[in-house]
Amino acid sequence: MKNSLDILQQYWGYDSFRPKQKEIIESVLTNHDTLALLPTGGGKSICYQIPALVKEGICLVVSPLIALMEDQIRQLHALNIKAIAITSNMSRREIDYALDNMIYGDYKFLYVSPERLKSDIFLARFPKMKINLIAIDEAHCVSTWGYDFRPAYLSIVDIRKLHPKVPVLALTATATSDVINDIQEKLNFSSKNVVDQSFERKNLTYNTIHHVNKEHVIDLFLTRNKGCGIIYCSTRKNVKTLYNYLLEKGHSVGYYHGGLDYEERKRQQHQWTENKSRVIVATNAFGMGIDKGDVRFVLHYNLPDTLEAYYQEVGRAGRDNKEAVGWLIYNKIELDKLSEKINQRFPPLQEIKSIYHAMSNHFQLAFGSGKDEKFEIDLAKFSDKYEKNLFEVYNALKILERCEFIVLSENYRQPSKLKFIVNNAALYNYQVKNKNLDEIIKYILRSHIGIFENEQNINEFKIATKLNISMQALKKSLQYLKDEQVILYSPRTNLPTITYTTERLQENNLFISPDYYAKRKVVGLKKLDAVIDFVQTESCKSAYLLSYFGELKSENCGKCSSCKQLEKTATKDLHKTIIQVYNEENVNNEFYAIKDLLAKLNGFDETVIFDNLRRMADNKLIEVDHLGQTFKIS
Repeated sequence: MKNSLDILQQYWGYDSFRPKQKEIIESVLTNHDTLALLPTGGGKSICYQIPALVKEGICLVVSPLIALMEDQIRQLHALNIKAIAITSNMSRREIDYALDNMIYGDYKFLYVSPERLKSDIFLARFPKMKINLIAIDEAHCVSTWGYDFRPAYLSIVDIRKLHPKVPVLALTATATSDVINDIQEKLNFSSKNVVDQSFERKNLTYNTIHHVNKEHVIDLFLTRNKGCGIIYCSTRKNVKTLYNYLLEKGHSVGYYHGGLDYEERKRQQHQWTENKSRVIVATNAFGMGIDKGDVRFVLHYNLPDTLEAYYQEVGRAGRDNKEAVGWLIYNKIELDKLSEKINQRFPPLQEIKSIYHAMSNHFQLAFGSGKDEKFEIDLAKFSDKYEKNLFEVYNALKILERCEFIVLSENYRQPSKLKFIVNNAALYNYQVKNKNLDEIIKYILRSHIGIFENEQNINEFKIATKLNISMQALKKSLQYLKDEQVILYSPRTNLPTITYTTERLQENNLFISPDYYAKRKVVGLKKLDAVIDFVQTESCKSAYLLSYFGELKSENCGKCSSCKQLEKTATKDLHKTIIQVYNEENVNNEFYAIKDLLAKLNGFDETVIFDNLRRMADNKLIEVDHLGQTFKIS
């Protein structure tokens, strides 16, 4: 059996592990439940992928976002490692086929959302799988004290009972001490075991600036600084506005948000990663799975919702361990609006129920029906139709999802996917009997290598053009092949989807715990308060972040916006102190020994005193003798 370093070299081509990776991997390989706390860019995925490849069997990976899962699947497929993700976009038949592969195939990784863990079809198959590790990505979602708690994560402790000897590896980039303890308790760790790396990023400087004209500040920054970077905005509208402004100013800039179609997002991302555009303006949909080491800056045009989110986003700068900066630009109006934001994020309970029933009526669902049914929804049109606030609608749906009434898939504008699920012999016989489909099947096989092994992205327009048939005819044929159980086929959709996890409930059965709701709102308020404190604090920004994540640091970074301001203030005060000491000790205005000044100012760093004396001399405030041993006030 190969060891972990052999696997690292074979698949990733590295000769050594990053800090803490080896310790985490060895902990897992010795069957210890482990909580791995690694900052953004610390290489968390390798910490479960390598143990899973070392050991026989399958690694179950629980991940909260489809985009994260699909990104990992793409990377594993590129390494010729077989992996499958089960998402809310899949039909029951597709899920059934995927789970069969995990039992009878030679797959190594199964990615699932936490909501899938409680489904009947998963619970029936999971005990039959040879599981070697349960990995939980974004593990802070387990904790009720976390910024993104998802009740479905609590199901993990139940599936552990089906494979009681299998270790758990929980991974996260951001967690306070309360969250760290809560994760281990909720996942029923056999004993507490945390492997953590310091949250301190010595090469990364955190800055905040208050300014009414954010666009002007960003324009100046890009003009005066070199290197590539990311600018985060909170809304698609802000992304578009800032992108157009910077384009007019002559900057090399791209843009990215969830509203773009898949091909355009892919193009914009490629332009930036290949340095064909210097800056990318984006919502927080951008960044997951991005492995670009030479990012020199991350700017925030809007305040982040939490310091956890900020730390992850700004942490995408300086992954090559060279100097990098983060600038968070804010103004008083934005601070004042934060309280409104928390109210929008937590609509009244009665309004949440009203939105649920309006949505069910919109889909023409009768009470007691709809379980496991999936519907597309245009949130903007729905909000207009029922005279609802769009942001309240979105956040109400997120709360309904967390209470496990629905699953909201925001993975829209993804390409169509296809995979053949019959063997070569069966497919050949099918082609012989169905001559009208033979040309379509042959073209797809020629142009999509590996489509028997893995689900592949397809472009119906390109296929239809090559075959000189209409899109409508092609899609009809593909749907027929799907119905005949020859292929798995998921056509692209331009809208988010909602899947009902229960039948439509009557008013009195739609129970949302007031305690849960109130606690989440309190946690949300605390998180926003921490953001406000961070931007306004006069103390070291780096030390503040470390303290927030439970790490104490005695020294200031000396580089952030707060430290620079303190340095300016201290310099002015020290100038006054030097003059005061001189006047008290030297009433005749004669040369005064610098060694005597150092003795009087023994509470100050000598380097700082000499720096101040040099500045005072440069500005002709003092005169220093030719040996540099005495001075007098000019």
